[in-house]
Amino acid sequence: MTIMPPRKHGDASDGMVGGRLTRFEGSLKLTGAATYALEYPIDNLAHAALVQSTIAAGRVVSVDATRALASPGVLMVLTPEDDLGLRVSADWQGNRPEDKPYHPLPREVQFNGQSIAAVIAESREQATEAAKLVVVTYEETSPVMSIDDPAAGEGKLMDNLTIGWGDAEAALAASPVRIESEYSTPREYHCAMEPHGLTAKWDGDELTIWEPSQWSHGMARMYAEWFDMDYEKVRIISPYIGGGFGSKGQPLAYGAVAVAAARKLGRPVQLAVTRPQNFTSYGGRAATRQTIALGATEDGVLQAIVHRGRTETSVYMDYPEQTGAATPILYKVENFSSQSRVVPVNTVTPGALRGPGKNPSAYGIESAMEELAYKLDMDPLELRLKNYADHDYQSGKPWSTRMLREALTQGAAAFGWEKRSHQPRSMRDGKTLIGWGIGCGTFPVIRAPSEAMIRVLANGRVEVVSGSIDMGQGTYTILAQTAAEALGVPVSEVDVLLGDSRMPGSSIAGGSMLAGSITGAVHKAAIAARDELIGLALNETGSPFRDTGANTLSLVGGRIEASRGGGPSLSLQELMQALGRNELEIRRNTLAENAQSPDDQKQAWTTMSKVQGPTSGDLSMHSWAAHFVEVRIDEDFGTIRVSRMVSAFDCGRLYNPKLVESQWKGGIIMGIGQALLEEGVVDPRNGRTINSNMADYLVPTNADIPDIEVISVGVPDLDASTLGGKGVGEVGIVGVAPAIANAVFHATGKRIRDLPITLEKLM
Repeated sequence: MTIMPPRKHGDASDGMVGGRLTRFEGSLKLTGAATYALEYPIDNLAHAALVQSTIAAGRVVSVDATRALASPGVLMVLTPEDDLGLRVSADWQGNRPEDKPYHPLPREVQFNGQSIAAVIAESREQATEAAKLVVVTYEETSPVMSIDDPAAGEGKLMDNLTIGWGDAEAALAASPVRIESEYSTPREYHCAMEPHGLTAKWDGDELTIWEPSQWSHGMARMYAEWFDMDYEKVRIISPYIGGGFGSKGQPLAYGAVAVAAARKLGRPVQLAVTRPQNFTSYGGRAATRQTIALGATEDGVLQAIVHRGRTETSVYMDYPEQTGAATPILYKVENFSSQSRVVPVNTVTPGALRGPGKNPSAYGIESAMEELAYKLDMDPLELRLKNYADHDYQSGKPWSTRMLREALTQGAAAFGWEKRSHQPRSMRDGKTLIGWGIGCGTFPVIRAPSEAMIRVLANGRVEVVSGSIDMGQGTYTILAQTAAEALGVPVSEVDVLLGDSRMPGSSIAGGSMLAGSITGAVHKAAIAARDELIGLALNETGSPFRDTGANTLSLVGGRIEASRGGGPSLSLQELMQALGRNELEIRRNTLAENAQSPDDQKQAWTTMSKVQGPTSGDLSMHSWAAHFVEVRIDEDFGTIRVSRMVSAFDCGRLYNPKLVESQWKGGIIMGIGQALLEEGVVDPRNGRTINSNMADYLVPTNADIPDIEVISVGVPDLDASTLGGKGVGEVGIVGVAPAIANAVFHATGKRIRDLPITLEKLM
């Protein structure tokens, strides 16, 4: 069941695109009325608990489940001995290996914490206790523990991430001013408020899954392929999600285990992933190492950038974090070289975490630019403006819109940058050192096909129906605003239904692509619905407008009437009654007209094969950010506090500024955590994640966060999206960590190049 958000009433202008409407679903979440994936009441429910490996590499020799099976309430124990009958699914591009089995409980152990068995019992408590009684015997092999393990080597060169133009090595050697440094980031984890988990229920050969999902259609496709089913027989239900940040975009091994257990038992099964298991059941941001060399003239004009990056990946899949993602587009440079390597280690395959690629890449280049500024004895803001890129030097294409210069200048003015003293350790308040820093950020505009339905009901209310999702970013609200504006009705008369793979297809909520993609589909469907209503009003028997002689009608404020005034004026409810209609249903999608077959549509909704990148057309399209930060550091104790932040953004037109500002601030807060707190710690003896809990893996709390001022400098970018917006969700975090690192250097004179910046590194 999909729950509709409550109706909201407010100022009419708030209901249009660009209005500051409060989130539709906010009151439901505040009052506990929003139903999350593991909260649906399902009859005859059994519960599963995972058993995870305690070694980093090797082979499961045997699993003794005797004591577990004898425990109260235990129904079943699944081990690597059980053939669950699964097949490997296609990748995100839709490429599927033929006849290759998939073992979500594998015999080969590839990292510590890998799921190798599962206990299913009548209650969660019984399953959890019985899981402790499962005895696993291993045959261990030598693991590679981390990217810095001597056994890891230099890694594998990723040819597709090798970028270059000009002669960077020669230009660097000839540059009168040069700097070169290595910058490091640790493993980071998603830590969404809602842990992962699912409930799976079979009805004959049809499967329903309640699971938090950033992509209901893609996940339904992958489950269908795992279990060799028709896509139409799998249903994902996910109307509310308690945070994802990239971790809930595809089904994972524990999901396959729960669904297989439900099929074997013939009853619904729920599997709630514990908080520690959330650190190893899927991958966070990979640890990265990158060396950046910059060459410049004595007056600060960049001559060369040479970048070399390495990122962790697992031993069973190459997943690069793309440390060179932001480096080639932030600044004007005629000579550039970037190479990226992946280093296989015994860890779960890393994944996308807010601002993937661009985030660590910006940490490297923005720290290096600051080091160059001090080598030149130049203001860091002046250096950035001097090397402003007038076009995309990587693709050679012009920008669609790029207001980064305005972000830098307006952000600096709001922050008071002109009052900054350039020399490190020159600003203080008693024994408190004060530092100011800058960091720039970017994220590409990614576009994907989407579909939406507009349904006008007999009572005059309008429904927007889409399989897209809302994980807190405001999809419910902006789709209501989009439909209200395009159709010509008050937003209070619009309901939005989301989060169900049986609904019209949608892109993934990731890569900041959902809002631009789905608002385009809703706008198109709403315009078509308006035109259909007007056509019916003019031509249908029984319509009060048929014999008026009117040749055009308008639909404004939920009333339809002659454009020039005079004649009847009807509400939508009155018009639907006059037409004898129970409902009017219009579906539209953003696929090309020659790609409208059912197969083309399914491929568009369930894979990434039709996604368009930032330079797929004649322009280069990106969102931009400039962060200004103040830190205060106790001179005696080395404690660091971010005391003030101003961030300016170019994200095009803002569909709802209130929600956008919330997204920006959320990204900034995550960036503060990245800079000062977050670090996955691995035991070098056995590869175990030591701090796999919310007490030891530190994330920011309210006490860590100052007042944050955010500024929009963007202009509508109609090349980027139908309504002129660019992505907002990812870019907020990009550039925050280097801004803080740069401020710490300004305060102390000590450059910390490996995150997080902690007290002991400063002492």
